[in-house]
Amino acid sequence: MKKPLIFLVLLFSCTIIAQNDPKVAFQKTRYELAVSCYKKADFVKALDLFSIASKIKPENELGKESVKKVDCLKTMLRKSIMDKVIGTWKMNGDKPLWAVNAASNTNYKTIEELVEINQKQILFYELDTKTKAKKLIKSEDLAYYNKDQSDALFSAIILSDGTIWNCSLNEGADILHVINIAKQTENGVEKIKADNLERFYSKVK
Repeated sequence: MKKPLIFLVLLFSCTIIAQNDPKVAFQKTRYELAVSCYKKADFVKALDLFSIASKIKPENELGKESVKKVDCLKTMLRKSIMDKVIGTWKMNGDKPLWAVNAASNTNYKTIEELVEINQKQILFYELDTKTKAKKLIKSEDLAYYNKDQSDALFSAIILSDGTIWNCSLNEGADILHVINIAKQTENGVEKIKADNLERFYSKVK
């Protein structure tokens, strides 16, 4: 009963304040919509809405509660995606697999690029398709990009060269799409808004 009671007190308090503050009114609607999405198990949408609510008035109680929800949902969604991406992936290029298949010719690749993902690392390999010899090219610690506690990015990772990649899976969880969204430099984080590098991977095992 304690959590529902806190929620009701928060909403009641915000209703009174919102009458004189349009920002709080908007924050309240975002928060309520986020709660609704959460109850429907639409966790990605709920995360986005809680993130918005937390940034409108971060100093008030609804803002602070929203940040807690963001943190909780990020942890949950990261665990969910991690359970699905652990394994070996073959790099298909910068286009979806269906496009690669449609445009492919009979050329046979002698070297394939593989990525192995575990709980702590990302390992990059080259595979000789004739000899099946596998050569480790580089390894990266698996580190989530989490500069802003209240942002909605839950599947972005940062590599040792400072590049930040957002990762997503298709419904079947057998195609991994990564896109370079930013780079961290000495001057801060530079967002990439055009001509982003992309890579598509298909799951091997």
